[in-house]
Amino acid sequence: MGHIQFLNCLPLYWGLARTGTLLDLELTKDTPDQLNDKLVAGELDMGPITLVEFLKHADQLVAFPDIAVGCDGPVMSCVIVSQKPLDQLDGARVALGSTSRTSVRLAQLLLAEKIGVTPDYYTCPPDLGVMMQEADAAVLIGDAALRANLHEAPRLGLEVHDLGQMWKDWTGLPFVFAVWAARRDYLEREPVVVRKVHEAFLASRDLSLEEVDKVAEQAARWEHFDEQVLATYFTTLDFRFGPDQLRGVTEFARRTGPTTGFPADVRVDLLDV
Repeated sequence: MGHIQFLNCLPLYWGLARTGTLLDLELTKDTPDQLNDKLVAGELDMGPITLVEFLKHADQLVAFPDIAVGCDGPVMSCVIVSQKPLDQLDGARVALGSTSRTSVRLAQLLLAEKIGVTPDYYTCPPDLGVMMQEADAAVLIGDAALRANLHEAPRLGLEVHDLGQMWKDWTGLPFVFAVWAARRDYLEREPVVVRKVHEAFLASRDLSLEEVDKVAEQAARWEHFDEQVLATYFTTLDFRFGPDQLRGVTEFARRTGPTTGFPADVRVDLLDV
């Protein structure tokens, strides 16, 4: 089972430790990009996968229903940080943090079709200070984006644009950044195991959100954010993957599929529970 050590995934895993279910899983901790590749290559049986890579390999994967990392409005940790208004970024250099294929594609889509600009993109490590030395704007996700959003950008006087809110304003739909999925060949071999893991993640998420203050308190001990900020963040994120979220996925696929490597009408299969 893959495991992303980002704060946005913590509520999905925290409850596993509390219930003891974690002892039955062999977790592989890595970056989102590496976990994507391992799941597609068959080196993992189940795990989180960024939406773009899931859609590219939907014929090999089955998504867990009602488990995802997304938002229905602001997300706080997927942002464009800019030194100038977004409508002035035509031809400007925009740095893309190298940790998420979905957030990068979403940012490019929003800048092109919502804002109407075509920047000069390049990829680099997600370090805001380094990015701003060479770029007019930067796309960041995860913990680096949260730090930029709450600490670094305000201190440097930079604009922060939340990708989740931009998508919601544009389409009226939730956005899904990553889903949890099982390989079809593993599901065929171990259907009971896959369903038990899915049930464990549902229970873990529900327990974490019921005890979100405790989750935030524990996370604050080793993070650069206080308990209140983390509790707000965990309850801002949308961990559901139901009909509304599927409509958001369908809309994203329709707008980006042919230029991103999957059909505009790609079929998303959910685990039958």
